[in-house]
Amino acid sequence: MVGNEYKDAFQFGASADWLADLVIDGKKTATTSGYVFYELEKEAIPQASEYYIVLNGHDKPVAVIEIQSVEVVPMNEVTEEFALAEGEGDYQFWWDAHEKFFTELLQEYHLEFSPSMLVVCERFKKVYPK
Repeated sequence: MVGNEYKDAFQFGASADWLADLVIDGKKTATTSGYVFYELEKEAIPQASEYYIVLNGHDKPVAVIEIQSVEVVPMNEVTEEFALAEGEGDYQFWWDAHEKFFTELLQEYHLEFSPSMLVVCERFKKVYPK
């Protein structure tokens, strides 16, 4: 991994250790985030070919991922196939977990959840550990 530039280091969602373990085990190859949060925080959305460091719940680096593709779509148009690539459970589990997570985060900005809210769907591959 020498010579690669890392865009950022971050924890996945509300269960950082569990989600990091899914990445390490190769079961999680996708993630969904709320587009509005990039706008509110004035951050660029991830782009294909960027590298990110995945942190566990103790902010310890545990993996490196490379973004393969990024698509912005309404949440209610995310496919079951994409939701399953997140490795967390079936489509209903994915929907419920994301609705809860986004609802709580949106409340901090005095915004409400909508099933048609735009989400950033990223596919990635784990490049470390092999």
